[in-house]
Amino acid sequence: MKNIIISSNGSTGGKTTITMGLLKVLKNRGIKPQSYKVGPDYIDPDFHEYITKVPARNLDLYLMGEDGVKASFSRGSGDYGVVEGVMGLYDGKGISTKYSTAHVAKLLNLPVILVLSPKAKAATLCAEIKGLMNFENVKIAGIIFNNIKESYYNLLKAAVEKHCNIKVFGYVPSDERLSLKSRHLGLIQSSEIEDLNEKVELCAALMEKYIDIDLLLKCFEDSHIDCNKYIDNLHVKNMGLKSAVAYDKAFCFYYKENIELLEEAGQVQFFSPIKDRQIPQDVDFLYIGGGYPEIFIDKLSRNKTMLKSIRDELNAGLRCYAECGGLMYLTEAIDGKETVGFFKGESQMTNKLQNFGYAQAKVINENSILPVGISFNCHEFHKSKVSLEKRYIYEFDKANYDDSIKKWNCGYVKGNTLANYAHVHFFGNLEMFKYLISSKPFSI
Repeated sequence: MKNIIISSNGSTGGKTTITMGLLKVLKNRGIKPQSYKVGPDYIDPDFHEYITKVPARNLDLYLMGEDGVKASFSRGSGDYGVVEGVMGLYDGKGISTKYSTAHVAKLLNLPVILVLSPKAKAATLCAEIKGLMNFENVKIAGIIFNNIKESYYNLLKAAVEKHCNIKVFGYVPSDERLSLKSRHLGLIQSSEIEDLNEKVELCAALMEKYIDIDLLLKCFEDSHIDCNKYIDNLHVKNMGLKSAVAYDKAFCFYYKENIELLEEAGQVQFFSPIKDRQIPQDVDFLYIGGGYPEIFIDKLSRNKTMLKSIRDELNAGLRCYAECGGLMYLTEAIDGKETVGFFKGESQMTNKLQNFGYAQAKVINENSILPVGISFNCHEFHKSKVSLEKRYIYEFDKANYDDSIKKWNCGYVKGNTLANYAHVHFFGNLEMFKYLISSKPFSI
């Protein structure tokens, strides 16, 4: 499989637009694409899957480690792989380039296409491009301009070809019909955009018209990781585990690889806390991921049989892991509207981010699920807080750019249920995953 990475000089450069359009172009040409996403994002991969009908895979070096990224990459299948980067090309953890798109590009030895959405500059943009090309040893194969007019594109193409010695593949012209709405976690979900198909078709048509796709395809390269020879050790044995996973518009933040591990451990059934009357029966493990429960709180709150079903099963000892929105859902209320009520206390939405970014969590208090001392990498991004009666079990450390350390606490255990705000990728925390699904509680 030949691959390319789509990156930019910042978060609003147009990576998602170009990635979606390119995936659709490949599909229209009868080419089978496999998409990937650098970083901890859930929403962009959902857009990818909408187009390809194949689950996108995450490539997050901080959450997954090098072995996790290589394993996820090697499991991809298709004719061409398209990797959407995160933030700017060199933006990683703090002020370092570690864990950045560039870091992934070098690890997998893949070329990068820069997507740029410039305004009111030409020669200065060339200086920026040369800086991106020379900052580290990354193979930048060419440039696509986004959201500009034809006259400006002609100026930029002439300037770049004169000063930068790099290919310019073309551009996507400004068109309001391509815009996607956002909310506090970034783009809204693909399932909430009624005219998404029209937007994708338009983007693909514009790319076919204004970008030299044939030249672009020649820049895709094989990774030095031979997917047929790479030894992927990130697997678990089938233990006959029956898992139920909450999945609908309210709860949809799951890494494909986490679900794969559950499928290897046994059977997985998906259910909707919004629409279904109760959780699947006779299951051993319940997984409630993140999402937007606050957006769909009215529907969630009205589904009394589902709330009771989850509460009764957890009180009866069903093993459960809940993240972020899942944690909020298990409290008594979100902004005063009734939720499951397993944990005593409520959730409140806030006007600003409470915790944001990569962190490391360590278990510091005894509990029945995870042993004291175990640690794991994670990511938080939420505009909410919970006020619970339960004692926390985690201490979080986040290193700031000035070498100071921010600390906070979270993680709540009741019975066989663990709930926390942190998002965890189990490829980088396989030990934690095995404790979560264990049929025998950890002995304290």
